[in-house]
Parts: sequence; structure tokens; C-alpha cells
Amino acid sequence: MFLKAWDEMPRAMRNAQVRKYYEILKKKKSSLAVKRIFDIAASLLVMALLLPLFVIIGIAIKLDSEGPVFFRQTRITQYGRRFRIFKFRTMVHNAEKMGTQVTTRNDRRVTRVGVLLRKFRLDEIPQLFNILAGDMTFVGTRPEVEKYVEHYTDEMRATLLLPAGVTSEASIHYKDEEQLLADANDADATYLKVILPEKMKYNVESLEKFGFLNEVRTMVRTVNSVLK
Repeated sequence: MFLKAWDEMPRAMRNAQVRKYYEILKKKKSSLAVKRIFDIAASLLVMALLLPLFVIIGIAIKLDSEGPVFFRQTRITQYGRRFRIFKFRTMVHNAEKMGTQVTTRNDRRVTRVGVLLRKFRLDEIPQLFNILAGDMTFVGTRPEVEKYVEHYTDEMRATLLLPAGVTSEASIHYKDEEQLLADANDADATYLKVILPEKMKYNVESLEKFGFLNEVRTMVRTVNSVLK
């Protein structure tokens, strides 16, 4: 894992707000290297250990509803690059054509198995493939769809200095995001104007305090949050 030279960064990211966080991360090359080594080693180990669970969940999804086992969607990661995220499918097939791209509480598109997978965040497990490929990392800003990234402020674009993550401090604080959107008349507008800006405060703060040990703490806090 490395940072591009400033002049090689996408034009939209070359602003004063991003430069502040770029200089912070530039001084932490060893932590960035350890982060990538950990991502590769841990993802391979966890994939091997969870292989039986992959099979069980895959069978459950196929028995519960029509459609593929995996959900694939284009998201945005480091430097604004597009990639296809892997998740276990938790909604009916072609759910994106039936409503908003954010999920609300009691969303009728979520399948019975999907409810259980989402509750324990088991739908995120296939993102181990994305981590191994370098598109994602264990701890980092959650990958958004392109239409939300288009609304990023200059400071928010600093989160694109690193790969998108499976979990983050923002994910922990907003683990009940679906409930917050439940009563919204326009879920997309509420997400963009209310939730996204608040989540981004945690994300940019994490960049400012970046360090491998801090990321380990976030992973431990994530596990505790899911178990609670």
C-alpha cells in the first residue's frame, strides 16, 4: 500500500483540504506497509477458516430466494477508482431497480436469510476477496456508490487517499443507519444531507490519527459491537 506522488493524484483530489491529510499519511509509510501485509495475511487465513461457512451461507441464500449467491456492485475506492464489491446477496434479485441504493429499516427487498446476515454483518465476509485484490482494506472508509461520491466536499475526498474499508469508526457509530433512514420521506436525500456528512467526520478524523494499532482497536470494537 502506498501513496501516489501528489502530481499524479486525480485532479479532483488535488486541493488544500486533501493535501493536509496527504502529508500526514506520507509520514507513515511503515504503518501503510504493515497495513497491507496484514490485509493479505489475515484475509488468506480468515478465508481458509471460514470456507465451511461460505458453503452454508451460499446454500441458505439459494434455498431462500431466486438469484445469485453474491451481490456485485460498482463502488469507489482509492483515488476514485471503480471496483466491483463482493457481498452475500441479502435482497431479492435486482433489488436496485426497485428502490433507493440505501437500505432502510424493514426494507421489503431484504430476504429472510438476508435479515440474519445483515444483523451479524455476515454479508460482508466475501469482501475478503476485495481485500486480497487490493481494492479494499480491513479498516477504512466504507465504499460508496459513484452517485454519492459525486457529492463529496474537498475534505471528504481525502478519504480516497486509502482503499475503502470493511469497517471503520463511522461504521460502528452508524451501525443502526437503516433505522435512521426508516422514517425519511426521501432516503437518498437524508443520507446525503444528514448521515454522510456525520459519518465523514469520523472518517477524516481516522485519517488524522492513522496508525496500525488504532486500526486493530477499531477491528476489536467492531467485533464487540456486532456481538452486542
